[in-house]
Amino acid sequence: MKKSIPLIFAAAIAAGMLLAQSRLEPGVKPFTSVDAPVIALEHVRVIDGTGTPAVADETIVIDHGRIRAVGPAASTPAPSDAQVLDLRGHTVIPGLIGMHEHMFYPSGGGIPIYSEHAFSHPRLYLASGVTTARTAGSLEAYTDLNLKKLIDEGRMPGPQLDVTGPYLEGHGAFTPQMHELTGPDDARRMVDYWASEGVTSFKAYMHITRAELAAAIQEVHKHGLKITGHLCSVGFREAAALGIDNLEHGLVVDTEFAPDKEPDVCPPGAEASIAKLDLQSAPAQEMIHELVEHHVAVTATLAVFEAMSGPGRPPLEPRMLEVMSPQAAVSYLASKELGLKRAPMIQALLKKEMAFERDFVKAGGLLMAGADPTGNGGAIAGFADQRNIELLVEAGFTPAEAVKIYTLNAAIFMGRANRIGTIAEGKDANLVVIDGDPSTQINDIEKVSTVFKDGVGYDSAKLIASVAHAVGLH
Repeated sequence: MKKSIPLIFAAAIAAGMLLAQSRLEPGVKPFTSVDAPVIALEHVRVIDGTGTPAVADETIVIDHGRIRAVGPAASTPAPSDAQVLDLRGHTVIPGLIGMHEHMFYPSGGGIPIYSEHAFSHPRLYLASGVTTARTAGSLEAYTDLNLKKLIDEGRMPGPQLDVTGPYLEGHGAFTPQMHELTGPDDARRMVDYWASEGVTSFKAYMHITRAELAAAIQEVHKHGLKITGHLCSVGFREAAALGIDNLEHGLVVDTEFAPDKEPDVCPPGAEASIAKLDLQSAPAQEMIHELVEHHVAVTATLAVFEAMSGPGRPPLEPRMLEVMSPQAAVSYLASKELGLKRAPMIQALLKKEMAFERDFVKAGGLLMAGADPTGNGGAIAGFADQRNIELLVEAGFTPAEAVKIYTLNAAIFMGRANRIGTIAEGKDANLVVIDGDPSTQINDIEKVSTVFKDGVGYDSAKLIASVAHAVGLH
């Protein structure tokens, strides 16, 4: 007897709903590889997050989610009740703290709409070693808040989330997914509302006015929270004077050097002025020192710019295409091809940004980093965090310094350096086990085998395999 078409559709829909539910919430057990009250990681190389060189043949003891001991293997015995892992040839670094992460990704086709990736992004971040992530601007803030709840409850794998509120954007937003502020009072209203909903940081965006930004900063600080900005209508020194805590992307988006810059207006073609800027000139160095004097941190996002810098950068890795949907892969490759005319400009800006970040740190500035999985789609959640570390080394930082930028510096900014950011006794056991030696071969940073979050070890390969061809879809 043939089933009716409606019954077939109903069965298919039901099956699809069950599949979607099981894929979103299988819990964490399918992805855990090490889960014992006491664990000893023996004979590991340790890059501890402080910026000091790697130390060979160490033992790290994890006790109920915290680091009980770390020291030379010869004098740091594993407790009798520990699950012992012999990790000769491996390196352990602190869990990465991504400070410019998103749960969305470009929808492709040149359309300025971004799809929420509540399924794939949390898994990719964790698989890549990101154990703490600030969303640095949300397009679906309620989704992000609920993701945080699911992760915190152990119902799905992912990093600890610092959920940033919806973008504080002025008139001229490039995507219709953003609210456009109507003035300072509206900025205060948005901050108050979303702070009451549970977000723990805020982000100002490109067309915000100085008056709106000032109101937002004041209101954010009233709540004891911090605010960052990807700015254009407001220059870096103006934002620093207003009291902003953090600036995203670095020099490449600072428009104050554009010759036609008008107050509260995002000038077209500001990139050209940055490309021509002498970084050692008095105005550029004054800007750097004013940021440092006002304690304004900078978040590096080198990977998202590199993705638009032409052929060969970054190398096209099979793992990228394996997690992208076919449509996302085609869109990304087409975007790279279309962007070839701008590639020389982007390459020049990338080099200028690297030099700026070195000078900023040399002047005493607090540099952090994050993936920013936007742009042309080439910055994949988690993978781009690893690429950023490689690019920071290319910029002139040592591997240990690059790890510090991604760990301790971010922990200091978040006020959590007593719990995360370094490998030290008493801190949370957020650790990344790498099958290789990034202290001598920085590309080994991509060879993550196990990621410990709160003392539970997650299998990186299983997490990545679970999101095959999902990036670009969900």
